[in-house]
Amino acid sequence: MFEALWEIDPTAGESALVERIAALERLKSAAAAGQARLAAALDASRRAAEAAAGVPAAKRGRGMAAEVALARRDSPARGGRHLGLAKALVYEMPHTLAALDSGVLSEWRATIVVRESACLDVEDRRRLDAELCSDTAALEGLGDGALTAEAKAIAYRLDPHAVVDRAARAVEERTVTIRPAPDTMTYVTALLPMAQGVSVYAALKREADVCCDGRSRGQVMADTLVERVTGRPADAAVPVAVNVVISDQALLGAKQGAAVIAGYGSVPSAVAQKMVLDAVSDPRSRATLRRLYATPASGALVALESRSRLFAKGLADFIELRDQRCRTPYCDAPVRHRDHATPHRRGGATSGVNGLGLCEACNYAKEAPGWSVTTGTDENGRHAAEFTTPNGTHYHSAAPPMPGTPKMPMTQAEMYLNGQLLQVIAA
Repeated sequence: MFEALWEIDPTAGESALVERIAALERLKSAAAAGQARLAAALDASRRAAEAAAGVPAAKRGRGMAAEVALARRDSPARGGRHLGLAKALVYEMPHTLAALDSGVLSEWRATIVVRESACLDVEDRRRLDAELCSDTAALEGLGDGALTAEAKAIAYRLDPHAVVDRAARAVEERTVTIRPAPDTMTYVTALLPMAQGVSVYAALKREADVCCDGRSRGQVMADTLVERVTGRPADAAVPVAVNVVISDQALLGAKQGAAVIAGYGSVPSAVAQKMVLDAVSDPRSRATLRRLYATPASGALVALESRSRLFAKGLADFIELRDQRCRTPYCDAPVRHRDHATPHRRGGATSGVNGLGLCEACNYAKEAPGWSVTTGTDENGRHAAEFTTPNGTHYHSAAPPMPGTPKMPMTQAEMYLNGQLLQVIAA
């Protein structure tokens, strides 16, 4: 039906190509509106079925956001935003939904309107919806900042107390987060009250204004932030435990490959070598070595040398190092819970096979009625999990291979010796 939109005619004029791009953008918006209607309908259907089954109102719809996220191949956190956006558009903001459907608003800009009206009651939210989005011509040419400002102004005029109360409550959401950045860098983000955030930035900027040692302003500000938070020079090793997973050959420089930094992800082995060398050579730091045992062919982590007297701690470390990130498909959140795939109350074993590394939200979502998770090993010997949602859809997840895994399959002799090694480790 839409094939003609994405077929490329190399002889077409530029205006025709631009119009085709615009048509596809309108199609994306219309698809987002369709997804919103479907998500709201799915949520209503599930809640009605659970109400008929006698499920308490407070527990209805649990895990629904995770199902929406899996269907959209997105993270559970974004699934919650998708579902909240869908319900707001369908039930409270018909003009915003119509603007999205027609392509005047993108999904992100519709999200801005919904977000800025979230503090209002239903009647005021509908008034904002009508005032801002009923005339789609007025939305043409508005950027994200202008749309945000307009929505905020209307919300404040309709209910100034709600807007002020929302700003006061926002202070409770202050936090610090970290996520990977390209080239073995990280983004450390602080969500702070406005006055504190401005003062922090001003202090770092003031330090950069008086420093003239060849570093750029950004480098001075970054180094100053590290020094003031840790109390140590920016180039000094910090005595905080960091798990670096690297093969013995890559560690010793016999071959180049990849390493894994727990909580970050994959990095070149040369970067990991330098981290280890800095920790070993700095007398203020302490480095320990612990052996991990992986299947040579697939890189599946199968055992861990425990330095703890409590097996539970060693098993938890094993699961976190094996899974690296939350095992729910499309979720990149750090592992917060080491949970039983088959619950312990249903006879699930406290073992590496039945254990899963999950983020907090995904662990709670899978406890909702109708969810199930089964675990085992795939054809490559890696730990595998199958997530089944209440509607019967199946999603698969496999633990990532350890760094240094060879590309060549094992020979029969290698497979035999690997099996003998695993038996010795198990014993």
